[in-house]
Amino acid sequence: MSKKFWVALTVAVVLMGIFVGCGGGKTADAPAGIPEDAALKITGNVAQEVGWTEEQVKALDTMDAQYENKEGEMETYTGVSVNTLLEMAKVNADASAVVFVADDGYSAEMALADVQGCQECIVSFRSQGGFRTVMPGFPGNFQVRGVIEMQVK
Repeated sequence: MSKKFWVALTVAVVLMGIFVGCGGGKTADAPAGIPEDAALKITGNVAQEVGWTEEQVKALDTMDAQYENKEGEMETYTGVSVNTLLEMAKVNADASAVVFVADDGYSAEMALADVQGCQECIVSFRSQGGFRTVMPGFPGNFQVRGVIEMQVK
């Protein structure tokens, strides 16, 4: 094969990689990439790192979850399913855990299988703004106030 053929093939492959990397991946509910003003983001072992402003999260489909507070009283929280958010980021098949990171640096790591098995687990809306995780059936250390990131490992 001629040198011109190999040069043309190399250029075509490089251009195809550039065009594929620049397009696609965006869905109606999952903005591509992470906006600078993201209030919540999912990073790590996912096909598409994503982030949302507080308004974008509040515009997603919501559900209610109940969780017993420290005083033993049941409270109802409204938010977005953790699993829905993880699906939007397209968790990779070899992922095994999720770390919930708060705005004060606190974090809690949970097995991905446990998170995915919890249909009632949500990222709820806080009255003062921001989010918290509500993880019914799990210990209090997984109820992360001020959650800003979910790191998939």
